[in-house]
Amino acid sequence: IAVTGSDDHLWKMWALPDGNILMTGEGHTDWLSGCCFRPSGTQLVTSSGDTTVRIWDLSRRGCILTLKGHARAVQDCSWHSHGDFVASASMDSTSKIWDVNSERCRYTLRGHKDSVNSIEFLPFSSTVLTSSADKTLSLWDSRTVSRL
Repeated sequence: IAVTGSDDHLWKMWALPDGNILMTGEGHTDWLSGCCFRPSGTQLVTSSGDTTVRIWDLSRRGCILTLKGHARAVQDCSWHSHGDFVASASMDSTSKIWDVNSERCRYTLRGHKDSVNSIEFLPFSSTVLTSSADKTLSLWDSRTVSRL
């Protein structure tokens, strides 16, 4: 299975190797920039040019949560290996750590001077890696919101 997002505001889940579309998600109002499965495989997180991050329940075939708080397009998203947190990277020069259970932003990571283009939780840790158009990479402790 593979999931793709595109300029048509949709994400699509594909069966491999035959290429059949298994599911389509609509709800974003601008291009999709990223998508990532929850480690359990039951949900998907997507990021978009519409400044939102959305959580999709695959068994319900729909969006169950829209996370708002970025001022500009969201470039990337990542799910923590334990499944309780989602990270997002935005053109507003910030990244956010979202608590999925409380449905709110837990932390905002500030320090890049330009668009944050990618974000990834390191496996089984609280460390987050971001990359930015300011030509820097940063490692963050997501528990203390400090650079490492």
